[in-house]
Amino acid sequence: MKIVECVPNFSEGRRPEVLDEIVGTMTAVDGARLLDKEMDADHNRAVVTIIGEPEAVLEAAFRGIEKARELIDLTKHEGEHPRMGATDVCPFVPVKDVTMDECVELAQRLGKRVGEELEIPVYLYEDAATKPTRKNLAKVRKGQFEGLRDEIGTNPAKDPDFGPNRIHPTAGAIAIGARQFLVAYNINLGTDNIDIAKTIAKQIRFAGGGLRYVKAMGFEIKDRNIVQVSMNMVNYQGTPLFRVYEMVKSEAERYGVPVIGCEIVGLIPLDALVDCADFYLRLENFQRDQILENRLAEL
Repeated sequence: MKIVECVPNFSEGRRPEVLDEIVGTMTAVDGARLLDKEMDADHNRAVVTIIGEPEAVLEAAFRGIEKARELIDLTKHEGEHPRMGATDVCPFVPVKDVTMDECVELAQRLGKRVGEELEIPVYLYEDAATKPTRKNLAKVRKGQFEGLRDEIGTNPAKDPDFGPNRIHPTAGAIAIGARQFLVAYNINLGTDNIDIAKTIAKQIRFAGGGLRYVKAMGFEIKDRNIVQVSMNMVNYQGTPLFRVYEMVKSEAERYGVPVIGCEIVGLIPLDALVDCADFYLRLENFQRDQILENRLAEL
């Protein structure tokens, strides 16, 4: 059986009832299973993970985007996380017996339908990108909702892949794509100095000369009076979590700032945590087949 994962990010992290309504429309699709949903009030963002056979997941994603268009108004939205749409991003991830090319096709089909039926401009990104400048989500989303509102229709570089050449007045625009597993990893620092978090983020992200496969930004977590280095790990095997943690910790120490905690947003592959355990426990001659879950899967 073919299995695909979809991880839509919605620009709503403060009204649980809104997210519940969006998720409810998605899980009402037969064959679409909810794996996880998380909200963050400071970021004002929610991450939802669904899984199932491709057609079911495709339909569930469309219904979620449709409901978000109805319930989320970006003209009234404020939060730490960059955003350009009520449903900001919607990637497909191959899980079992599904190729990346098939996920690209799903992204294209969803994009066409969202553009035509919901009149939301769609940008294809990552492996589904139609041009090199749109592979990187940060470049696609540059300017956010307010900036795109001014540029779409006047700047040819901002012409969408699908949908009208104008911003949706309340739902904005959306990036739909295909990618491998991504780990959303945040490290909290014991200071309220946002400049420190932003400086560290710049030092560790690949675009700033830091670690390969790491995207990072610095944010304020106002309700805790701290700051955060928020990261997307686009290849957790190429750059493991423990290496990122140690680099952030080392950079923070330069400012006399401690790491006070970390968090994972959404789901994480078991291998990524096993790599951390192997590193910090200094295991000798460790073999992957020693993991209980691997042995049980053989039964």
